[in-house]
Amino acid sequence: MTAAGPAIPFPLPAPQVKAFFDPATWTVSYVVYDHDGGHCAIVDAVLDYDPKSGRTSTTSADAVAAFVQEKALTVQWILETHAHADHLSAAHYLRKHLGGQIAIGAAITDVQNVFKGIFNLEPAFHPDGSQFDHLFHPDESFAIGELRAQALAVPGHTPACMAYQVSDVVFVGDTLFMPDVGTARCDFPGGDAPTLYASVRKLLSLPGDTRLYMCHDYPPDAREPAWESTVAEQRASNIHIRDGVSEAAFVSMRRKRDAGLAMPNLILPAVQINIRAGEMPPPEANGVAYLKVPLNAL
Repeated sequence: MTAAGPAIPFPLPAPQVKAFFDPATWTVSYVVYDHDGGHCAIVDAVLDYDPKSGRTSTTSADAVAAFVQEKALTVQWILETHAHADHLSAAHYLRKHLGGQIAIGAAITDVQNVFKGIFNLEPAFHPDGSQFDHLFHPDESFAIGELRAQALAVPGHTPACMAYQVSDVVFVGDTLFMPDVGTARCDFPGGDAPTLYASVRKLLSLPGDTRLYMCHDYPPDAREPAWESTVAEQRASNIHIRDGVSEAAFVSMRRKRDAGLAMPNLILPAVQINIRAGEMPPPEANGVAYLKVPLNAL
């Protein structure tokens, strides 16, 4: 492609990136920071959840917090690439213990409107994004200490998907996977395969050496989990959307593939929590918070 991708002049320093892989959900969370003793953003943090008992725990989030404290970092942002369907967000927990602003794409309101109806949520839940501290608009610039960053709208998997570019690094959420795994599904409410194609091609118009960090990896048996790729690698060998794959071919493949996929194991608990920025539903009269299972709704 010859079209220029989103770009802003990024000064030094280069971003430092620490990854945290959660084998229970195949999720990768990140801390991106300017320097030791400086400022950071946390991306897509995981709250551990046992679906058999309904118990949550904070082992994964505590590992992130320990790193932040070890590096003496000040948390400015707790970033969500979208309202995930495969893990619960630890954003609320981490903000309570580390500070920072929880942020997501402004189109989260579309997702909240859909799922407020599906889950018949309480009247006090307002689908206006107010559960988050900040809603990013497409191409909005922001700072992480001495680093400059930009929110890139990449809808298609969900309407609210955002990638976050920090210098030559992009956190792509679920939009892209490793080249041998492909791309995100598009059959969730508000998902759209042609839109995803355009979003991915926008990312792949960035310079070839741009580092892309995945939110998940579902590796073939022949390799260990991995989560870092480059634009050049994706354009050369992504099994779904490498250079030469037309929009029509991609959309046909994606729709056929999505029709045979099962729902993610944690979609029902995860979405209820994640559209609340990681906060639990309000407790009922007995002091216990409950999640709902809508029958025959998805």
